[in-house]
Amino acid sequence: MTTFSDLGVSEASIKALNENNIFEPTEIQEKTIPFLLKSSIDLIAQAQTGTGKTAAFGLPLIQKVDADNPSVQALILCPTRELGQQIAKQIFRFARYTPKRIYVEAVYGGAYIGDQIKALKRPTQILVATPGRLIDLLEKKAVELSHVKTIVLDEADEMLSMGFKKELDSILSQTQGKRNTWLFSATMPASIQAIIKSYMLPDATRVQIDKNNIVNKNIDHKYVISEAKDKLDNLIQFLKIQGANRGLIFCVTKASAQTLAKQLFARNIPAEAIHGDLLQKDRDKVMRAFKKERVQILIATDLAARGLDVENLSYVVHYEIPDQVEYYTHRSGRTARAGKKGMSISLITSKELKNLQEIASTLKIDIKEYNL
Repeated sequence: MTTFSDLGVSEASIKALNENNIFEPTEIQEKTIPFLLKSSIDLIAQAQTGTGKTAAFGLPLIQKVDADNPSVQALILCPTRELGQQIAKQIFRFARYTPKRIYVEAVYGGAYIGDQIKALKRPTQILVATPGRLIDLLEKKAVELSHVKTIVLDEADEMLSMGFKKELDSILSQTQGKRNTWLFSATMPASIQAIIKSYMLPDATRVQIDKNNIVNKNIDHKYVISEAKDKLDNLIQFLKIQGANRGLIFCVTKASAQTLAKQLFARNIPAEAIHGDLLQKDRDKVMRAFKKERVQILIATDLAARGLDVENLSYVVHYEIPDQVEYYTHRSGRTARAGKKGMSISLITSKELKNLQEIASTLKIDIKEYNL
């Protein structure tokens, strides 16, 4: 069995990993950490959410930055505020026992920019940013990228699908020739290939993680045949069975999430929705209530749930099944964290059974029928 020590991870980081109940490296960590620690390379990694990417790039960054240099030396770009906050929090935890303190800062839209400008006047070696807010800060000359040696593009396909191509081009062109780029993406569409061709070295190291190895074995996968007219009643029946257990319900569209939240609220079921149309302050309010267990159930769209990491969720409901296998993996991975058990249950029409069977076949998992 490969250990983090075998990969070259420092004793200080291993102590922090163990404290966070991380004892064995995942496939993405095994394949990338030794290269990223030893070499100044460009990396192209195809890996889905839930594979341990943050540690895969975060641990090498922690060991590579110069704690005596207060400048930004590593820049991590990601699509959403929630994911940015989560990445910064995890890297801060991993760096807890470094001999000298390493400073991590997260900047993102939807928060008061004045506070972020003030924070960036303090030492910051690792900066996590959403592309739009970073451009705002660059225009205000509030951040300096001339010392950046590594740029990480996390969930690069999502950044492009959200319309950040112009911002990424601007950031990458400003730093070109001065840094290495580590790109992590679940998919490799033409837009990603264009970024690779324009801004990365031709001999970049390539890593692809087998989708079949990323599904948490502690998740019990189920489905219920539920025609459209019966779906809400079947969901309510499932929630009654779950009692006080907490969970996530996924919808494909913002409209569906909003409607379902209203329907459950009308039946005195404590649920809130999080989606892209919410103002940032309202999203934060919902997330605080959910994390502090004032709200039992969170309804989310796939994009709104990026970076969500809430402990002790017993189940995930696919109220509408996703159109991408990666989204099924990402959704299901919100439960069964830290060695606990969890359930991923899909409410599907009879016509959708074939789609669910294709997901099961691709992921090599067994999805069994559940009797309500």
